[in-house]
Amino acid sequence: MLIDTELVFLREQLRKPVSTLSIPGSMKTPCAGNRESVSAACTEEAGIALVGVHSEYPRYMEERGLGGGVCKGPGTIQGGPGTKQKPNVGYRLGRRKALFEKRKRISDYALVMGMFGIIVMVIENELSSAGVYTKASFYSTALKTLISVSTVILLGLIVAYHALEVQLFMIDNCADDWRIAMTWQRMSQIALELAICAVHPIPGQYYFLWTTKLANKNKAMGAELVPYDVALSLPMFLRLYLICRVMLLHSKLFTDASSRSIGALNRINFNTRFVLKTLMTICPGTVLLVFMVSLWIIASWTLRQCERFHDEEHANLLNAMWLIAITFLSVGFGDIVPNTYCGRGIAVSTGIMGAGCTALLVAVVSRKLELTRAEKHVHNFMMDTQLTKRLKNAAANVLRETWLIYKHTRLVKRVNPGRVRTHQRKFLLAIYALRKVKMDQRKLMDNANTITDMAKTQNTVYEIVSDMSTRQDTLEERINSLEDKLQSIQTQIENLPDMLTRCLTQHQERMDQRRNFLHPDAAVTGSSSGLPTPAPPLGSPMMLPHSRYREACRNNFLFS
Repeated sequence: MLIDTELVFLREQLRKPVSTLSIPGSMKTPCAGNRESVSAACTEEAGIALVGVHSEYPRYMEERGLGGGVCKGPGTIQGGPGTKQKPNVGYRLGRRKALFEKRKRISDYALVMGMFGIIVMVIENELSSAGVYTKASFYSTALKTLISVSTVILLGLIVAYHALEVQLFMIDNCADDWRIAMTWQRMSQIALELAICAVHPIPGQYYFLWTTKLANKNKAMGAELVPYDVALSLPMFLRLYLICRVMLLHSKLFTDASSRSIGALNRINFNTRFVLKTLMTICPGTVLLVFMVSLWIIASWTLRQCERFHDEEHANLLNAMWLIAITFLSVGFGDIVPNTYCGRGIAVSTGIMGAGCTALLVAVVSRKLELTRAEKHVHNFMMDTQLTKRLKNAAANVLRETWLIYKHTRLVKRVNPGRVRTHQRKFLLAIYALRKVKMDQRKLMDNANTITDMAKTQNTVYEIVSDMSTRQDTLEERINSLEDKLQSIQTQIENLPDMLTRCLTQHQERMDQRRNFLHPDAAVTGSSSGLPTPAPPLGSPMMLPHSRYREACRNNFLFS
């Protein structure tokens, strides 16, 4: 009995909801004695909302140890030292969120290191070309060493970024081995990025003989000792691709969960191309201005570095900017021309980029000059009003000239041929004007049927079709209910003969019982002889209606 009472009490306690206020303080926070076995309170990640606090699966947790360090990993339950649990959805979501933030920070650091190396490289080249120091000086070696250190850090950050990409791939695809994510596309991308970011001017003094044909000096051959820093410095501008990556990772379209969910439902890949398209839609003028100014400055500086050793005109940055500007605009005066193949390649690239930017600029300007939907409707309304007035005037002119022709030909005693021809000429001009106005009205109606109006018409048709579909569904329901009722009526009609048979049988049995009650001798005789009881005659009281039957029974009783 005592055991049953305890079981009932435990069952009632388990059914009661337990809140955090009813938990003792010793259970909420670990005491000082067991801090070595139990870590401090952990911050909950996104997995808690999916699997719950008391889930049997591990969660991604952030624990702080005794030394203040932060360790991240799946939370485990008390199951023994050798228990191995697979991460659930909540753990993967929390881990994925942390990797996203870490990848964003590493991308920012990589961009900072890349831009730092480019800035130091430009400073070193400008100081050496200005004669402040030579390539063999300590200052040049120090700046190049600083560039090398930043390049090594940048390469490490690039490797760390792709390592995080592999971890995200493993989490998204529930993979256990990182080598599954190492496809040849990913490996080629990593190798290409490392090759681009590894190029930089190395410390030291190294020269090579650069021979070229001078176009400004009667095509004479010129040879100059050029440092290797020129060939190693120009590819460093390829590190600017990191700007696009940082723009992608910091974009609201990429970081917002709702936008990514909507994009996934619509099968949209959130990459750098999509972000650039969005920026070109939101602020096309700003994007084009920043791109063209940046291209102009970078191309001018690189052209100056390629040409300054062979021609003094290109040693001036303003002359290089002039050459890039006229090449970018596809003008090409020819007063300043590049001599080296390096400069010519830069000029060709600038011309191609200029043609593309010009096409984009024309598209942006045409979009800005295009009328809005409201402005188009107002313009069409005003044009329609003017054409209506012109149509009325042309019709009135036709009627007037018709009357004047009739007047000068029928209502006068002497016909003036010159005046008649004048009115006939005006009559034809009025007809031509009337036809032209009608043609203009048709063109206006055709131009008014734009894509927006077609979309509006499509929405109207969709609403009409939806209304018709709703009415058809209602009609089908009513027809189905009518069919059910007809089916029930048919069933009742089919069961009617059986019901009539049963009713007649019961009535006949009752009539037999009454007859046996009124004529017991006939019933005994019929039952003893074994013959069936004959039916009463047609005029007998048994076949009379109910009232007459009762009267006949009363008379028989009196006679007997």
